[in-house]
Amino acid sequence: MRFLILFIALIPVSGFAEAFDRPIPQAQSATAELWFFLATLALIAALIAVARVVARR
Repeated sequence: MRFLILFIALIPVSGFAEAFDRPIPQAQSATAELWFFLATLALIAALIAVARVVARR
């Protein structure tokens, strides 16, 4: 019976959350910047294509 009381008393200790550590932002790699640039160009090209198709109607 004493072990049960001790066990029940220790259960909440494992439930405490530790302090929040803010994530440290990492620098962008050159490869990531290149892919972002290419995706930006593709988006601009798609917007121009849609604008031309809509303007013809």
